[in-house]
Amino acid sequence: MKKIIIPVIILAALAAAVFFKTRAERDFRYSGTVEATEIDLSARVQGVIESYGAREGGSVKKGQAVAVLDCADLKLAAAVSAGDFKRAEELYRGGSVSKENYDRLKYKRDDSALRVEWCSIKSPVSGRLLYAYREKGELAAPGTKLATVADLSEVWAYIYVPHDMLAKLKTGMEVTGFLPEADDREFPGRISVIYPEAEFTPKNVQTRKERTRLVFAVKVGFPNPGETLKPGMTLEIKLPDQE
Repeated sequence: MKKIIIPVIILAALAAAVFFKTRAERDFRYSGTVEATEIDLSARVQGVIESYGAREGGSVKKGQAVAVLDCADLKLAAAVSAGDFKRAEELYRGGSVSKENYDRLKYKRDDSALRVEWCSIKSPVSGRLLYAYREKGELAAPGTKLATVADLSEVWAYIYVPHDMLAKLKTGMEVTGFLPEADDREFPGRISVIYPEAEFTPKNVQTRKERTRLVFAVKVGFPNPGETLKPGMTLEIKLPDQE
């Protein structure tokens, strides 16, 4: 009887081991860090920072002024140019000003008005103000980076898969992302890019064994209409072949 029981126990243990190994492989998730399109906004003209249109972390709309420069000198110049052109326009109609002078003053008026418009640094997208680099009252020179805005309407994460997985993946394939901090809330995603060149696993992977493996980067995009996903969050991604 003992001779029969021992092989049965061994077989049961092997079956359990195979079951749990298969289940673990099926439930395996790749980790990636959420990224978004980040747009740096810089000053085009020199001026003192008068205000910011949002706080860091606050939402901004497309066309909203993220930063406003004082630009008193440019506004004065624009007013003078507008007055000069208005007088020239009346004289031009009466034949007292040449077409060349009329066009020159018109250009000067339009150029001055455009520079005043540049004093308001507007966001080209709806999103979130990530960083404000300067303080109110500081003088900003042309080219000074004032803020960074993130477009959160769609985000992405990179995962790194071994060579054996490549044949099972294709662009456009639907995947599922899980947010551990929100009780594994699910986010539908889609593979957008599969990079063809192998590389070493990034250094932020914890184990030495994993860091020495050659893997392929896969970019997964996620629609983010509610802006729940933010840059820096960790997403766990389950690939379709593991269902």
